[in-house]
Amino acid sequence: MSLAPQQALASPVENTVVGPGDSVLVLPEAGQVRVGAGLHADGGHLRTTRPGILRRTKAGKLWVQGRQIRYIPAAGDAVVGTVVERHSDAYNVDLGGPFAAVLPALAFEGATRRNRPNLTPGDLVYARVTAASRDADPEITCTDASGKGAGFGPLQEGLVLTCSSALVRQLLASPPPPVVAALGAALAFELAVGQNGRVWVGNADSSTVVLVANALANSERLSPGQAHLMVKKLLASVQA
Repeated sequence: MSLAPQQALASPVENTVVGPGDSVLVLPEAGQVRVGAGLHADGGHLRTTRPGILRRTKAGKLWVQGRQIRYIPAAGDAVVGTVVERHSDAYNVDLGGPFAAVLPALAFEGATRRNRPNLTPGDLVYARVTAASRDADPEITCTDASGKGAGFGPLQEGLVLTCSSALVRQLLASPPPPVVAALGAALAFELAVGQNGRVWVGNADSSTVVLVANALANSERLSPGQAHLMVKKLLASVQA
């Protein structure tokens, strides 16, 4: 999401603790400010919508890292959702936010009225938020901006792990964090990382899924060496 600026620029203080409603930036008259989760434009100011720590990505996007239980959708977020209602032309999908998101029935790569996924309540999807505002239900799609699947779509056998936004950022980092590299060197599995704090781990073998989920859940505060050691111990316990 990009906001059209309005007033003179004031540099935000990164890595500081902020609370809901705090002004972190006076919007400039020219150019754009890249904004992520936890921030919104209010008059000539950029304000926070949740408590946390003000961060900036390598690409320059500002966002608030928090540990809130409820997810606040932001356009462009990748999310893992659960279908809660099925209608003739759309699905309602729970993202862990205040309201269910709307997923159009044709919002899948190559979908037509006769050829589209047959989802039912309880099914999981990996999707992208296309619209999010205070005045309407969020909208999601299972395609990228060009209409391609790009990894989005229904999720099959696996397990959903609920984690903090800090761990989500680690899992989305490039290169992958040490725990993912260590697991990937020994096991075959799939990951769908949602910025709504849900991570899907996929594999037909339930023991592999549980091991990976446990390793990810316990890795947030570990050093690279500690992460490798933890994975080694988990693998040894399974093999034993």
